[in-house]
Amino acid sequence: KQIMEVLPNVHLLGVFTIAITLVYRRKALYPIYGFVLIQGLFSGFALWWIPYLYLWTVLWGAAMLLLPRDLGRVKPLQVMLLCAAHGTLYAPAQALLFGLDWKGMVTWILAGLPWDFVHGTSNFFCGLLILPLARTLQKAERYTLRG
Repeated sequence: KQIMEVLPNVHLLGVFTIAITLVYRRKALYPIYGFVLIQGLFSGFALWWIPYLYLWTVLWGAAMLLLPRDLGRVKPLQVMLLCAAHGTLYAPAQALLFGLDWKGMVTWILAGLPWDFVHGTSNFFCGLLILPLARTLQKAERYTLRG
């Protein structure tokens, strides 16, 4: 995430979250919240960090509920759309944290739409990496269990 900071609103966090959820299911929450804690430690536990406490859980939960348990039945478009849709949850939380009323929140969200579009589009195309990464994790998991 830190390396990709030069690209505004472009990161692979959704890719990693969905991929580890497909492979590790409930155990995926450990690295997800390890990441959240590390982000807070390195970047500060400020208002921007509070949505991190639920954003990744929502994505994890959506992946658990909406995607087939059998990795072979998961379609690329499914994971790409899920990855793209998840980025819409941050702006409403920020608006609430900043104490904006309904009109202020709508204005805040509309003002951020160009960045949300970049985020959603980049998440959609980065979503192409999810299934190859999940298959690699699954193979590595089988290999380590044998060894």
